[in-house]
Formats: sequence, structure tokens, C-alpha cells
Amino acid sequence: MLKNLLYSFPLLLLSCPAVWANSLNDNSNTPDANFSTLQGQVTSVSQFSDVQPTDWAFQALQSLVERYGCIAGYPNSTYRGNRALTRYEFAAGLNACLDRVNELIATATGDLVSKEDLAVLQKLQEDFAAELATLRGRVDNLEARAATLEAQQFSTTTKLNAQIITAITDTFGDRVGGDTDESNTIFATRGRLNLESSFTGKDLLRVRLEFGNFVNSNGSSQIAAASGTGMTRLNFDNDIDNRLIIPHIRYYFPVSDSLSFVVGPTGIGYNDITDNVTPATIADDGNGIPSLFGKNSFLFERGGGGAAVNWSIRKDLVLTVGYLANNPNIPTQNNGLFDGGYNALAHLVYYAKQGAIGVAYSHGYNPAGTVDVTGGRGSALSSAPFGNNIATSNSIVGLQGYYRFSPNFQIHGWGGYIWATANSSGLSDISNGRGGTDSLFVNNGDNANAWFGAVGLSFPDVGGKGNLPGILFGLPPRISNSDVREEPDNAYHIEAFYRLRLNDNISVTPGFWVILNPENNSENDTQYVGVLRTTFDF
Repeated sequence: MLKNLLYSFPLLLLSCPAVWANSLNDNSNTPDANFSTLQGQVTSVSQFSDVQPTDWAFQALQSLVERYGCIAGYPNSTYRGNRALTRYEFAAGLNACLDRVNELIATATGDLVSKEDLAVLQKLQEDFAAELATLRGRVDNLEARAATLEAQQFSTTTKLNAQIITAITDTFGDRVGGDTDESNTIFATRGRLNLESSFTGKDLLRVRLEFGNFVNSNGSSQIAAASGTGMTRLNFDNDIDNRLIIPHIRYYFPVSDSLSFVVGPTGIGYNDITDNVTPATIADDGNGIPSLFGKNSFLFERGGGGAAVNWSIRKDLVLTVGYLANNPNIPTQNNGLFDGGYNALAHLVYYAKQGAIGVAYSHGYNPAGTVDVTGGRGSALSSAPFGNNIATSNSIVGLQGYYRFSPNFQIHGWGGYIWATANSSGLSDISNGRGGTDSLFVNNGDNANAWFGAVGLSFPDVGGKGNLPGILFGLPPRISNSDVREEPDNAYHIEAFYRLRLNDNISVTPGFWVILNPENNSENDTQYVGVLRTTFDF
């Protein structure tokens, strides 16, 4: 009886490795990566849908299945008897049946093993001694590595995603309102460490640690300070003078297939509660377009702490409604969750096969001293149309979308309109577009309006897998109509960049952009910005 097992076993192994699946944990040397999903022990050859009584190895297979119990099949009830196998696979299968023989010997259930059978077994063990030793070594190594990971793991629920950005950059052109180029070449860095935890497999808690030195000690951009305009800013220069801070805590959790929530006490922006409908390859700080203006529509660059709900009306249509307070943690007057500055969003996005389009409405309010309507993306006047010491409310309507014509060519764009209203009155220092301010009187209820927009072309994987060349043309926000002060000219933003993917963890991006009529004033000198960014993702 056992003799039949020993002689039929090699024939079966030559046709399929399913017999040994349960005895091997490492698939690095197997031709079929799906073997690890094999089902458990089968008890009858009839359980295999692809094995017929007319098959040449049917009797041997039937014996191994029904008499000796050392056969496993695939989840779809197949045996796949025509598959080839390696010597390692043969050794693993032999080892599985040897274990079964040892069990039979130990239980002493009759005269099951003869001397002749044992001699054959000994010969097989000798012939495959090297493979069996290698297999044992691989299993021992896997067990040791698993034990090390278990002992040294940071957490069973948390993983670390990190990004370190370094950049060499400079601006060229006379400072806004000046007659000399006051900027020097700088070398600076920003780092983000994201601790991401999931407790159900569907939710996500993110806690971010951040540091960097792209800013002055007072928190303003060094690049903007040197050039006299925020239009020269990089999209990763918003950090705090090399202090380690926790600027972002966000928790996402679904309650059904169509309804999910996002909550967070700090650092939650519109980008964290909804899709900004810009290709992720463009909007990424470390691997996308280098300029702050070119990242995505500035409508999404506002927030604080609060909550949002995402409703999938259907698979391709999602509505987001959210409320974010500027300073939800401060209990004093004109602060807190409902008594201070805030931003509220309604955003509807339609997803097509090759792209998406969204329409958004945002309403916000900023108390005196905290006014920034355009999120640092435009001129000083568009950021504070009535000066920083006049409480200001704003409404913004935006349209944004992208379309991928082919795997190597995509287009994206955004545009919108701003209504700003003064919510107090008095004298206010208002930007004159030349690097200074004028003291003007503002009446409660005064209005100001601005247009903005951009369109970009990008070419994923052109020049090499993971590379991304791209260009962008845009109109930064311009106060075209105001009861207090209008801007005389349009600024124009023209940018080109090329992300070079060195490997899965490192990319290098040279970028360059030109700003015509910076601060929406043709009297200002054209600004040129160059940057060489290196990004490490791990």
C-alpha cells in the first residue's frame, strides 16, 4: 500500500504542485504566485473539478487523496495537473508525505510500512537531501524574520509614511517696488512624518509631524519676502523655522458604502475633506508642480479644524459638505468653533472613465488681523482687498477638472470668481501693488471681486517610467472691481517642470516659472523663479 504511494507520488508531483501547497510558506521560487491561496486538505478526488477517471494519474491521485491525505487543492476546486514544478516544489511535496508516513508509523495502525517501503523512502531522502535542507533553511529564516518583525514592530495598527523635500532655489528680477534683485540662492528643507492608523481596515487616522526652514522666524515665506510678492512661493515652503510641530490630525471613517465622514481638530483643509479634481501627480508637494500657485485651485487652500461628510450619490457622483473653523481650540471672543473665522464648502464631483469635473462653492469669514482670501496664491491686494484690519467675508465659486487623453498625456485646469465684502469700517492699510500700503477708508458693506484661472498640460512617463514633464499657464487672482481699490493689470504665470524618477523612493525636479506684471502691476519688474527639488519618499 505504501509502496503505491511512494511510486505514484513522483508522477503526481511532475504534473502539479498543489499536493505540497500547505507545506510551503515562501513563494519566491514558485512559478505561480497564487499557490499561497490554496485551500486545505481534500478528502475525495471527486472534489477536483478538473480531474477525470480517464486521466493517466487518476489512480495515483486517488490513492494520495483518499488513503494518505497529503493533497491540497485550489480555492476554485481545481488540481491543475498540467503545471510544471521545480525541484524545490518536489522536495516540499515529498516532505509533506514523509510527515504523513511518520504519523502512520507513530499511530501503529497496522502493518502499513514495510522494510521495502522504508528503503525507498530512505533513497528519496538521500536523493533530495540538498533540497530538503534548503527548504528547512528557508523556513527557519522566515520564522526568524517573522519573530524579529513581531518583536520590533512599531504598532500592529500604525504605519509610517514620510516625505523629505530639499530644494535649491532663487528668484531673479528687481524686488516689487524696488530697483534691485534682493534675493540670494538658498538651500532649504521640509519634512513630514505621517503616522497612519486603521482600526477597522476601512477607517484612517493620520497624525503628522512636520519641520522645515523655508520660512522666516516670523512665519513668512523667505522667498516672498525677498521678491516682494507671494507669486514666487514654492508649494512646500509653509513650514515653521525648523521647529517640530504637529500641524495636522485627521480621522476618516465610513458609515456605509455611500456615506463617510472626516473630522479633525487642526490642520484640516478642503484638500483633506474632498477631491480637488487635479491629477495627484500634479498636486503632490514633493513630486508635482513646484510652484504654490500651480498646485491646484486656491479655493481648496483654506481650513482649520472641523468636520465634513462625503455622500456618494452614485458610483460616479460625490457630494462633499464641510465646515472648518480657523481656531476651534481657542475659547476667547471671536474664536472657537462657531464664533471666529470659518470656511464652509459644498462640492459636487462627477467622475468619468478618463477624468473628472467638479463645481464648488465656498463661503468664509475672517476676523480683523487674520484676512487671507486667496491663501497666499495671488497679490497682496487680492489676499486682503480691504486691508488686514478689516473683517472680511468671501464667497468663491470654482470649476475644476482634468482629462487623460492617453496614458502619456493629460490636461487639467481650474477657474473661478470671488466676491469679498467688508464686515467693518474704518481706516485700513491697503496694498498699493508696489510693495507698500496706503491708508484708505473702508465702509462696512464695501465689495470687491476677482477672477482667477489656470490650465496645465502634463505627460506621465514620458522620457522614462515615473517621469513627469509638464507646463502650466495661469492668471493669479486680480481685483478687477472694487469699492476701495482695483488692480490696473493682469499678472501672468508661465511654468515648466520635469520630474525625474530615479527610483521608487527618490525623485529630482528642475522647475522654472515666469511672472509677468507681478502683483497685477506692469510697473513691477518681471520675476523669474528657478528651483531644483529632491524628494525622498519612504
